[in-house]
Amino acid sequence: MTAVLPIVRAGPLASAWRNHLAALAAAAAAILLLFARDALDMARIWWTSTTFNHCALVLPIIAWLVWQRLPDLKALAPQAWAPGLAVVGSGAAAWLLGEAGNAALLRHFGLVLMLQGSAIACLGKAVSRGIAFPIFYAFFLVPFGEELVPPLQTLTAKMSMALLALTGVPAHIEGIFISTPSGLFRVAEACSGVRFLVAMAALSALAANLCFRAWPRRLAFVAFALAVSVLANGVRAFGTIYIAYKTDNEVAVGIDHLVYGWVFFAIVIALIVAAAWRFFDRSPTARWFDPARLQAPGAEPGRPAGAAQMAAIALAVAAAAPLWTGAVAAAGTRAVPDGPLPDVAGWTRLPAGREWQPHYSAADRIRLARYRNSAGQQVDLAIIVFARQSEGRELVGYGQGAADEDGAWSWTGATAPPAGGKAETIGSHGKVREVASFYRVGDIVTGSATRVKLETVKVRLLGGPQRAVALLVAAEAPADGLSPRPAIDAFLRDLGPVAPLADRAAGLAGD
Repeated sequence: MTAVLPIVRAGPLASAWRNHLAALAAAAAAILLLFARDALDMARIWWTSTTFNHCALVLPIIAWLVWQRLPDLKALAPQAWAPGLAVVGSGAAAWLLGEAGNAALLRHFGLVLMLQGSAIACLGKAVSRGIAFPIFYAFFLVPFGEELVPPLQTLTAKMSMALLALTGVPAHIEGIFISTPSGLFRVAEACSGVRFLVAMAALSALAANLCFRAWPRRLAFVAFALAVSVLANGVRAFGTIYIAYKTDNEVAVGIDHLVYGWVFFAIVIALIVAAAWRFFDRSPTARWFDPARLQAPGAEPGRPAGAAQMAAIALAVAAAAPLWTGAVAAAGTRAVPDGPLPDVAGWTRLPAGREWQPHYSAADRIRLARYRNSAGQQVDLAIIVFARQSEGRELVGYGQGAADEDGAWSWTGATAPPAGGKAETIGSHGKVREVASFYRVGDIVTGSATRVKLETVKVRLLGGPQRAVALLVAAEAPADGLSPRPAIDAFLRDLGPVAPLADRAAGLAGD
């Protein structure tokens, strides 16, 4: 006797789920491949930055949140939904702005938004509403929050001072430096509490979804958790200074290193949960949503062809952003010639000096020369050319300019700017130089870093010459108390307009 097991065929709803999930997986994989640079950059930050280590847990949390909703999700029919493409388009626009402005945060945000939009477009309105919070929670994949470091440093220092005053510890504050009889303390970047704050934001949002049903309570809990995390960090910083005052600095630092970190984080979390416990209003066994409220029972699932078509359109919308930037860059980028520096009437060109040169990493050309006139005035001219700006190859940015952050010369102050430029003084081992700087980007010549950024975004979005040129004229003070500015002003008068000179240096003469 032979037993024959019946073959159970998958129902239309199960088949529709497979088709729509396959379409979503294909779209997501293609988008991640297309924006692999940004995806890998985010993963690198999660792995290497202690501030964002918690981001690596977000993907497993999202999977768990979807799993919790799975019983009710199975009752919904997935249907491709075109309005989800608007979210993909918003993400592509954010990425485009981030690429144009060399802002990694915007690019990362745009990538996550494109993936979220693909899920909404491929799975449909009802399913997206059912997994609305897991979709939203993907925003915590973006490493954000380092922009808060300076204000948090200042706030932590002020809170520490207030607590020191309450406890009778004599202290004086200057910016983020606090001096007491036991020593000078600096609220460093690591002590700003930003790591604690961004981790608390992700945790409190998750807890609010799990423990509360009413939106006012959810929002109040998140606000309460963030406020407590900031206050707790101020108390920790105060405690370090107070212990140093009562004992010594080595003891205080040792206790700070022992307490600060996940131990401190866990204690504060426990206090927050204990304070909010009595206000929890969601039962652990409560359903996440009612399928009948999101979709009429018996609704027909979407066609496989419709899901595939929606995934293809989502990919095309996402791909439009890098295709656009590539086309604009190709149309406006020219090879940088290796030509000589200009001859200036009344000035003799000499070999470049070795005492000073500006710092512009990754520039395509850096040309230096020294000039002297019949009155004995002497200046150094530097022309720096970028054929096209990109991340790490920027005209203005950290470390770029007249003085290298790690070099022999240091910035000492700003001086009266020349027309269309800026001026500053730099010093090194008792020597003083004044440097006049001009930036040529797009159609403007300016000394403003903000205008450089805005013009760079404009030309990278709308087209135009992609070159960026910095022209610097520097002179050393001839003696103590004497300004080098007269030599700079005389040279600039004889040099003539900056714009045509910068364009010739970038190979745009005659355009």
